[in-house]
Amino acid sequence: MLKQKVSPESVFLQEKEQELITQLAQMLSRESAQPKLVTSNGEEILLPESVCNILRQAVQAMASNHAVSIVRYNRELTTQQAADILNVSRPFLVKLLDEGAIPCIKVGSHRRIQLKDLIIYREQRKVNRRQGLTELTQFLQEEGFYEAGIHDIAQN
Repeated sequence: MLKQKVSPESVFLQEKEQELITQLAQMLSRESAQPKLVTSNGEEILLPESVCNILRQAVQAMASNHAVSIVRYNRELTTQQAADILNVSRPFLVKLLDEGAIPCIKVGSHRRIQLKDLIIYREQRKVNRRQGLTELTQFLQEEGFYEAGIHDIAQN
């Protein structure tokens, strides 16, 4: 067995499995064809791309000596669940919903957020942050702030 259950959510790599996990991580990272599962009686099935993505991420994390957990979410989330995923406060999330930054539906007086919409927002937020940091860095370089900081440090 390739896992040791520590809790219902987390799996830690056992020392004796490190070599196997490392080999599996290397194999999955270079495999361009869709992997398949072969059972002990010879049955074969191609792994769906979504399963391959999860497997690659889990194996890579384990090879890097991280614990792995799989978290199941409903396709429809409460505002608190969505806020937890984004690591923001619930009032801040409600503000985003009211501004239309993230689509939501109302069930009675309660808002529900589709998981896919939340993930799209989260990924777009990452892209926007990276772009903003790149622009700021470029501006500071053009204005000579980086050079001045380096020269000041070198002189002291």
